[in-house]
Amino acid sequence: MVTKEQVIEAQNKWGEGVVKIGSLKEDRSNCEVFTNEFLDTLYAFETGKVLFKPTKCEIEQFRPTKSKALSYFIAGDHRECNEDHGFAIAPWTKVRFENSEIVLEENRAIAMGNYFFTGLDGIEVKVEYTFGYRKAGDALKIDLHHSSFPFKAQEVTA
Repeated sequence: MVTKEQVIEAQNKWGEGVVKIGSLKEDRSNCEVFTNEFLDTLYAFETGKVLFKPTKCEIEQFRPTKSKALSYFIAGDHRECNEDHGFAIAPWTKVRFENSEIVLEENRAIAMGNYFFTGLDGIEVKVEYTFGYRKAGDALKIDLHHSSFPFKAQEVTA
């Protein structure tokens, strides 16, 4: 059975990884190596489908491949999606999760809530997320990643 502690550990690793990616911004070669390892370690691209809908995408909203996820996180000259600017190289100094709920099953877990990204200016950016995790040996790998900015009623004109 997947445990709440395993989910929280996976979330902490994800947040720490995003912060580290940003810290490597000026060392492009190491940034690319680390981000590839981050994706291999935390996402299930090599074992099946990954439903990946990152926050800041307008044109190509869904990213089902590792190369498109890499493009989203670090962009660069060889990015797969032209709209990408490298979300993880902002850089962020801290990422924290506030889970609304976690659903635990034998080989899967789903967590939903808000996560907060702290910039160099100390300001937190709130983002809503849903992550699905699949058991892979002793670890959890993300096979569902959906995040979006919170809804603002004044933006809707019906």
